Amino acid sequence: MRKPGVGAILAATLVGLSAMPTAAQTSAAVAAVSDGAVAPSPLKPYRINPGDEIEVYVWGDERLQRALKVLPDGSVSFPLIGRIDALNKLPSDLETVITAGLADQYRNGVPRVTVAVKSPSGLSFSVAGRVKAPGSFTPGHYMNVLEAVSVAGGPTEFADLSKVKIYRKRGAQLTVIDVKLDSAMKGSPTQADLQSGLVELQSGDVVVVP
Repeated sequence: MRKPGVGAILAATLVGLSAMPTAAQTSAAVAAVSDGAVAPSPLKPYRINPGDEIEVYVWGDERLQRALKVLPDGSVSFPLIGRIDALNKLPSDLETVITAGLADQYRNGVPRVTVAVKSPSGLSFSVAGRVKAPGSFTPGHYMNVLEAVSVAGGPTEFADLSKVKIYRKRGAQLTVIDVKLDSAMKGSPTQADLQSGLVELQSGDVVVVP
Protein backbone atom coordinates (compact mmCIF):
# COMPACT_ATOMS: atom_id res chain seq x y z
CA MET A 1 0.00 0.00 0.00
CA ARG A 2 1.30 3.40 -0.93
CA LYS A 3 2.23 5.59 2.04
CA PRO A 4 0.51 9.00 2.33
CA GLY A 5 2.54 11.88 0.95
CA VAL A 6 3.61 14.99 2.78
CA GLY A 7 0.67 16.95 1.33
CA ALA A 8 -1.99 14.54 2.58
CA ILE A 9 -0.67 14.62 6.10
CA LEU A 10 0.46 18.21 6.50
CA ALA A 11 -2.43 19.89 4.66
CA ALA A 12 -4.75 18.50 7.35
CA THR A 13 -3.56 21.23 9.67
CA LEU A 14 -5.01 23.85 7.33
CA VAL A 15 -8.56 22.43 7.22
CA GLY A 16 -8.93 22.21 10.96
CA LEU A 17 -8.81 18.47 11.48
CA SER A 18 -8.83 17.58 15.14
CA ALA A 19 -6.38 14.73 14.78
CA MET A 20 -3.01 16.36 14.20
CA PRO A 21 -0.13 14.34 12.70
CA THR A 22 2.52 13.25 15.14
CA ALA A 23 6.18 14.12 14.74
CA ALA A 24 6.85 10.53 13.63
CA GLN A 25 4.14 10.77 10.96
CA THR A 26 5.53 14.08 9.74
CA SER A 27 9.01 12.56 9.41
CA ALA A 28 7.59 9.59 7.52
CA ALA A 29 5.63 11.90 5.24
CA VAL A 30 8.68 13.94 4.34
CA ALA A 31 10.59 10.74 3.56
CA ALA A 32 7.72 9.51 1.37
CA VAL A 33 7.63 12.51 -1.01
CA SER A 34 7.82 11.26 -4.60
CA ASP A 35 10.68 11.57 -7.08
CA GLY A 36 13.38 13.99 -6.02
CA ALA A 37 12.49 13.93 -2.34
CA VAL A 38 15.14 14.48 0.27
CA ALA A 39 16.06 11.13 1.81
CA PRO A 40 15.97 11.02 5.61
CA SER A 41 19.42 11.48 7.09
CA PRO A 42 20.82 8.86 9.47
CA LEU A 43 20.28 9.47 13.16
CA LYS A 44 23.23 11.39 14.48
CA PRO A 45 24.91 10.74 17.85
CA TYR A 46 23.51 12.73 20.76
CA ARG A 47 25.63 15.54 22.18
CA ILE A 48 25.27 16.64 25.78
CA ASN A 49 23.27 19.80 26.57
CA PRO A 50 22.80 21.88 29.73
CA GLY A 51 19.97 20.33 31.76
CA ASP A 52 20.72 16.76 30.70
CA GLU A 53 21.12 14.10 33.37
CA ILE A 54 24.07 11.79 32.81
CA GLU A 55 25.35 8.74 34.66
CA VAL A 56 29.04 8.01 35.11
CA TYR A 57 30.24 4.57 36.17
CA VAL A 58 33.84 3.54 36.90
CA TRP A 59 33.93 -0.24 36.75
CA GLY A 60 35.05 -1.87 39.99
CA ASP A 61 34.95 1.40 41.93
CA GLU A 62 31.38 2.03 43.10
CA ARG A 63 32.35 5.15 45.07
CA LEU A 64 32.80 6.92 41.75
CA GLN A 65 29.39 6.03 40.34
CA ARG A 66 27.49 9.28 39.91
CA ALA A 67 24.26 10.64 38.42
CA LEU A 68 25.04 14.22 37.40
CA LYS A 69 22.94 17.13 36.16
CA VAL A 70 24.66 19.25 33.53
CA LEU A 71 24.73 22.86 34.72
CA PRO A 72 23.54 25.81 32.60
CA ASP A 73 27.15 26.56 31.64
CA GLY A 74 27.54 23.01 30.29
CA SER A 75 29.76 21.73 33.09
CA VAL A 76 29.62 18.91 35.66
CA SER A 77 31.73 18.25 38.73
CA PHE A 78 33.28 14.83 39.27
CA PRO A 79 35.18 13.49 42.33
CA LEU A 80 38.99 13.65 42.14
CA ILE A 81 38.79 15.70 38.94
CA GLY A 82 36.63 18.73 39.64
CA ARG A 83 34.89 20.73 36.94
CA ILE A 84 34.52 19.11 33.53
CA ASP A 85 33.20 20.85 30.42
CA ALA A 86 30.53 18.52 29.00
CA LEU A 87 28.84 20.93 26.58
CA ASN A 88 28.29 19.44 23.10
CA LYS A 89 30.42 16.42 23.94
CA LEU A 90 29.51 12.88 23.00
CA PRO A 91 29.26 10.46 25.95
CA SER A 92 32.37 8.73 24.56
CA ASP A 93 34.24 12.08 24.61
CA LEU A 94 33.38 12.49 28.28
CA GLU A 95 34.58 8.94 29.00
CA THR A 96 37.98 9.88 27.56
CA VAL A 97 38.17 13.09 29.62
CA ILE A 98 37.27 11.32 32.88
CA THR A 99 39.69 8.47 32.19
CA ALA A 100 42.53 10.95 31.65
CA GLY A 101 41.56 12.89 34.78
CA LEU A 102 41.71 9.75 36.94
CA ALA A 103 45.00 8.48 35.50
CA ASP A 104 47.12 9.38 38.55
CA GLN A 105 44.67 7.69 40.96
CA TYR A 106 45.29 4.10 39.82
CA ARG A 107 48.60 2.28 39.81
CA ASN A 108 47.58 -0.34 37.25
CA GLY A 109 45.55 1.83 34.95
CA VAL A 110 42.13 3.38 35.18
CA PRO A 111 39.22 0.92 35.17
CA ARG A 112 36.76 1.19 32.32
CA VAL A 113 34.67 4.37 32.46
CA THR A 114 31.19 4.50 30.94
CA VAL A 115 28.98 7.57 30.49
CA ALA A 116 25.30 7.35 29.61
CA VAL A 117 22.66 10.02 29.10
CA LYS A 118 19.85 9.05 31.49
CA SER A 119 17.56 11.92 30.51
CA PRO A 120 18.14 14.20 27.49
CA SER A 121 15.92 16.85 29.08
CA GLY A 122 18.32 19.62 28.08
CA LEU A 123 17.39 19.26 24.41
CA SER A 124 14.50 21.72 24.16
CA PHE A 125 13.10 24.36 21.84
CA SER A 126 10.17 26.79 21.76
CA VAL A 127 7.54 27.53 19.13
CA ALA A 128 5.79 30.91 19.26
CA GLY A 129 3.43 32.95 17.11
CA ARG A 130 0.52 31.72 15.01
CA VAL A 131 0.45 28.04 15.94
CA LYS A 132 -2.35 26.27 17.76
CA ALA A 133 -0.32 25.13 20.77
CA PRO A 134 2.70 27.42 21.28
CA GLY A 135 5.13 26.60 24.06
CA SER A 136 8.39 24.91 24.99
CA PHE A 137 9.03 21.31 24.02
CA THR A 138 11.47 18.67 25.21
CA PRO A 139 11.15 15.87 22.66
CA GLY A 140 14.10 13.77 23.81
CA HIS A 141 15.42 13.53 20.24
CA TYR A 142 16.48 15.85 17.44
CA MET A 143 13.69 17.45 15.40
CA ASN A 144 13.49 19.67 12.34
CA VAL A 145 11.46 22.87 12.04
CA LEU A 146 8.68 21.16 10.07
CA GLU A 147 8.21 18.66 12.90
CA ALA A 148 8.38 21.46 15.47
CA VAL A 149 5.43 23.28 13.91
CA SER A 150 3.56 19.98 13.84
CA VAL A 151 4.06 19.22 17.53
CA ALA A 152 2.99 22.81 18.30
CA GLY A 153 -0.43 21.93 16.88
CA GLY A 154 0.16 23.18 13.36
CA PRO A 155 -0.35 26.70 12.01
CA THR A 156 -3.44 28.81 12.69
CA GLU A 157 -5.65 30.07 9.87
CA PHE A 158 -3.81 33.34 9.22
CA ALA A 159 -0.23 32.14 9.78
CA ASP A 160 2.31 33.29 7.18
CA LEU A 161 4.29 30.13 6.63
CA SER A 162 6.52 31.79 4.03
CA LYS A 163 8.22 33.88 6.72
CA VAL A 164 8.93 31.46 9.55
CA LYS A 165 12.09 32.31 11.49
CA ILE A 166 14.40 30.37 13.79
CA TYR A 167 16.17 32.44 16.44
CA ARG A 168 19.37 30.73 17.57
CA LYS A 169 21.54 32.17 20.34
CA ARG A 170 25.11 31.10 20.95
CA GLY A 171 26.75 33.12 23.70
CA ALA A 172 26.21 36.78 22.90
CA GLN A 173 25.53 36.11 19.22
CA LEU A 174 21.97 35.81 17.87
CA THR A 175 21.44 34.22 14.47
CA VAL A 176 18.16 34.43 12.55
CA ILE A 177 17.38 31.66 10.05
CA ASP A 178 14.61 32.26 7.48
CA VAL A 179 12.42 29.26 6.66
CA LYS A 180 9.66 28.76 4.05
CA LEU A 181 7.04 26.17 5.00
CA ASP A 182 4.06 27.37 2.97
CA SER A 183 4.40 25.08 -0.05
CA ALA A 184 5.23 22.06 2.12
CA MET A 185 2.14 22.63 4.25
CA LYS A 186 -0.01 23.00 1.11
CA GLY A 187 1.27 19.74 -0.31
CA SER A 188 3.38 21.13 -3.16
CA PRO A 189 6.91 21.39 -1.79
CA THR A 190 9.87 22.16 -3.98
CA GLN A 191 13.28 20.67 -3.34
CA ALA A 192 14.44 24.00 -1.86
CA ASP A 193 11.38 24.19 0.39
CA LEU A 194 12.01 20.70 1.73
CA GLN A 195 15.61 21.59 2.48
CA SER A 196 14.39 24.67 4.36
CA GLY A 197 11.72 22.75 6.26
CA LEU A 198 14.21 20.11 7.29
CA VAL A 199 16.50 22.54 9.13
CA GLU A 200 17.41 20.66 12.29
CA LEU A 201 16.73 22.52 15.52
CA GLN A 202 19.33 22.95 18.20
CA SER A 203 18.71 23.16 21.92
CA GLY A 204 17.46 26.61 22.87
CA ASP A 205 16.13 27.51 19.41
CA VAL A 206 12.95 29.60 19.16
CA VAL A 207 10.73 29.05 16.11
CA VAL A 208 8.42 32.00 15.35
CA VAL A 209 5.47 31.62 12.95
CA PRO A 210 4.18 35.12 12.09
